[in-house]
Amino acid sequence: MAFTDEEIAYLRSQPLGRLATLGADGQPDVVPVAVEFDGTFLWVGGGATVRGTRKFRNVAAGNHKVALVVDDLVSVEPFVARGIRVYGDAAQPCDRVGMVGPGTYLRITPTVSWSWNLAGEPVGEEWYPAAKTVH
Repeated sequence: MAFTDEEIAYLRSQPLGRLATLGADGQPDVVPVAVEFDGTFLWVGGGATVRGTRKFRNVAAGNHKVALVVDDLVSVEPFVARGIRVYGDAAQPCDRVGMVGPGTYLRITPTVSWSWNLAGEPVGEEWYPAAKTVH
């Protein structure tokens, strides 16, 4: 799959996301992660102890289907949120030098994605009507 130019720019501007993996018992697990996009793959991980984390154990056990959300809140007044949700396949952990330095990373091949409001526009009153005063 290919990201749009706008999606690529957004992914490269946001270093933090949330990764969901699936445990052997069927329990989903979601955690904040550092995210790096190299133009083809998304990378998460780094550090000496990351192989022992649940997300890495889940992938190492063969649960390679993952979901990743990269988003941010531009403003709360007015409310402006934007982001990208990606489904993908995580390869077995590998050693590399990434944005958080040398360490072990998961390479995620995106398979489908959805993005919203990357321009950072307010959603407008049609979504969040003005509050009404009750007397």
